[in-house]
Amino acid sequence: MSSDVCRILTLDGGGAKGFYPLGILREVEALLPQPIHETFDLIYGTSTGSIIAALLATGRSVGEIHELYKEHLPPIMRASGRAAKTARLRETGRQVFGDAGFDTALTGLGIVSTKWQLETPMIFKSRETQAHGRRATFVPGFGCKLADAIEASCSAYPFFEIKTLETVSGDVVELFDGGYCANNPALYALADATVALGHAPESCHLLSLGCGQYPEPKRGFFARQINSFLPVQLLQKTLEVNTSSMDQLRRLLYANVPTVRISDTFDKPEMATDMFEHNPKRLNLLCQQGVESFALREGDVRKMLLNEE
Repeated sequence: MSSDVCRILTLDGGGAKGFYPLGILREVEALLPQPIHETFDLIYGTSTGSIIAALLATGRSVGEIHELYKEHLPPIMRASGRAAKTARLRETGRQVFGDAGFDTALTGLGIVSTKWQLETPMIFKSRETQAHGRRATFVPGFGCKLADAIEASCSAYPFFEIKTLETVSGDVVELFDGGYCANNPALYALADATVALGHAPESCHLLSLGCGQYPEPKRGFFARQINSFLPVQLLQKTLEVNTSSMDQLRRLLYANVPTVRISDTFDKPEMATDMFEHNPKRLNLLCQQGVESFALREGDVRKMLLNEE
């Protein structure tokens, strides 16, 4: 593969719907002549995408990530209440990542979160070359652990608690889900590639993976009453609007960047789901749909990543 090209992989947020991009990635991994972390110069993720991004960037295979998702995601999403969901998410992060920091990333990694008080993005990065300024004081991930940064990126308030972190410089920051500022993190990754790393836009190749859009699941009486206080629909709509607007801006600002965007819309009733899905059969179906979505764009992916016509 040409060293003149900056290859970028970005992964949207979407909670349990992260099974969809795992299906796509299974096929991408199979066609590549080397591991994903050796193929992509930058891997960016938001929320559930941040989990997948960090695991890929630290050398995990897609198969390993899929098994971790099957084991850990349903218990998190089944947990009742904000505190219980947060506790399960935190414990999973500690089990999977331990005390590993951003210096363990094998490629450029970016994890998007949002500052609660300042209402601005906070992006955890693995390499000094990704910094847009203040390189003299750059520390990978602000000195935070991977598990803590990922928890912050996944903290979809009000369904999860706000995450408080202390950086290596002593700043105490309150963080919540990165999806509120960039559920689709492609623009931030392209800014790193073109501004910080200095690549020409036309030499950047972007594979942007969403989580798909699905019909709303039917809910019983008690679930509808709960949702009147905890508006899943509103949160999901907010993140979907954010995703679409960020992608529209990407097309306008980086029209000359070769891009493959995979995130299909499904309208069959059996595909009804949301970001808090925990039924293993439905999650498996999401993964299968990811495989099918890849098949529709396989030629484009091969052309971009392998220079195949």
